[in-house]
Amino acid sequence: MKFLNALNKINGLGSQKMRALVSYFGEPENIWQADFDALLKSGIGEKIAEKICEHRKTVDPDAEWEKMQKENVRMITLKSPEYPRLLKESANPPYIIYIKSNDKDLDLNSLTMISIVGSRKYTSYGAQATTSFARDLAQAGITIVSGMAIGIDAIAHRGALDGGGKTIAVLGGSLDDANIYPRVNFNLAREIMENGALISDYPIETPAGIPGNFPARNRIIAGLSLGTLVVEAGVESGTLITANCALEYDREVFSVPGSIFSAQSAGTNNLLRQGAKIVTGVKDILEELNLGEGREKMPALPKIPENREEEILLKYLSNEPLHIDNISKLSKLGAVSVSSTLAMMEIKGWVKNIGGQNYIIL
Repeated sequence: MKFLNALNKINGLGSQKMRALVSYFGEPENIWQADFDALLKSGIGEKIAEKICEHRKTVDPDAEWEKMQKENVRMITLKSPEYPRLLKESANPPYIIYIKSNDKDLDLNSLTMISIVGSRKYTSYGAQATTSFARDLAQAGITIVSGMAIGIDAIAHRGALDGGGKTIAVLGGSLDDANIYPRVNFNLAREIMENGALISDYPIETPAGIPGNFPARNRIIAGLSLGTLVVEAGVESGTLITANCALEYDREVFSVPGSIFSAQSAGTNNLLRQGAKIVTGVKDILEELNLGEGREKMPALPKIPENREEEILLKYLSNEPLHIDNISKLSKLGAVSVSSTLAMMEIKGWVKNIGGQNYIIL
């Protein structure tokens, strides 16, 4: 395994060439020790054979393996029984994937996964829809997969966690702490590791944020999932790459309808014109994928007000976003009282600020 990990650090040595090498040489150590002529006979081409010979002069497989273990990252290959079956069935799956999770018993093949993706730029409607779908799917026993990007992706992960479920984040860089990206979601990554996993096909110390990395990440997101739900996306959004990959893999693509006047819904509405399944609730997804109602939905804990302020605010809050200024006017409570009460209710998991000081009830 350590030799495959060391080879995986070579830029340009993709899944197909890695498979050709393993098929020809058998043991990974034989690949590492092979001379140029032997490497060339494997069919990988002169350029990659030269890269391997040069790479071996500066890379220590033992040291690279130790770095990976120190970061609590484990590696599985296409030949491993742990490798996700759905991803294996996709076109040209990565030969190696890396997993970081605090759940040592996590079995990716035991999880029913659906991806939720969308734009980095989102509306309050998109945030509300994403939270609702992710939370309800999680409560139905579905694991939510996304890319942990700023925007809809991060909201999807948060919704799954708030729903008491598992979530998988596929990253466009390596899984060592120094390269978790985007940095603003570092704490979210820690939470995901407690209730799911981080996944990447990039070895330790691969810089994140490189645009070329993200299409490969999107292919893994689609490959892991029974279906992909696109919440909000512009006409040129990278999110549509994930949807197209899902279609390529013969997986279901779902889309949340949006306003015809919203640029953030132009891509999702176009998906609907192209045949994506329109969804307005979790039941639509579960029925389409023959998942029934999922597991028994977790009952929501009763919201028992502990004071007069909470009792009053619960009367006015609903699934429709309400700005804090309007909440103050309707409740006739002072701004300070409303702000502090909402903060406490959010800590309890009763309400959520979906952005711009707009609140919904959970």
